[in-house]
Amino acid sequence: MSTPPTLTGSPTTGPGASARTGRGRPPRLDRARTIETALVLLGEGGLDALTMRRLADAMGVQAGALYRYFATKEDLLTAMAERMTADACAPAQAGAGADWSARLPDLARSLRLALLAHRDGARVFAGTHSTGPNTLGFADAGIGTLRDAGFDGPVAVRALMAVVNFTVGHTLEEQAALHPDGPGPADPGRLRDAVTAGDYSHLTATLPTLTSSDFAAHFEFGLKVLVAGLRTLR
Repeated sequence: MSTPPTLTGSPTTGPGASARTGRGRPPRLDRARTIETALVLLGEGGLDALTMRRLADAMGVQAGALYRYFATKEDLLTAMAERMTADACAPAQAGAGADWSARLPDLARSLRLALLAHRDGARVFAGTHSTGPNTLGFADAGIGTLRDAGFDGPVAVRALMAVVNFTVGHTLEEQAALHPDGPGPADPGRLRDAVTAGDYSHLTATLPTLTSSDFAAHFEFGLKVLVAGLRTLR
């Protein structure tokens, strides 16, 4: 993905600079630049701090001007999610000759990385229903991977939904735990003390895994379970 513009610098160098030129003329909006600016603001303050008013200020326009492109904040988030997934279907397309059991996990990994590349990326993506080319291309690649492997249409669709839901849910937890402004990883000592103080023999025996913050390992295990389950449906 391309690097979003920064918001630093003088009034003539920020993302709204070109809109401010022209001796006081009304700033000219550009949909793509507005989305890029929203992603910059997301990185700076997170999703909770991203408002239409703050975005308008960064663009050098009145808040109402944004509604030309985005009727609601949900519309903006959908456009941001579409932008985030710009490269998410590349692995599946590049590995067209590989077995489905390798291509499908690669697709899930690419989505996870695309969301991790942006602060609160999974929160932005969750619940959006983009019909843009990136999202549709991702879905088409995933369903096509499964149909080409012999899965029927309904199974292919539901399998991709399961993989996407797992990926987004996992990444939500990962970002919530690891972002410096978030609650941080669970305190392993606190969990260990709580477990060992009670009668939880199975938790005690598996504490190293329970307290691990190796999210990549947790993610890979989940993918293996999903692929193994799908093998039984062929």
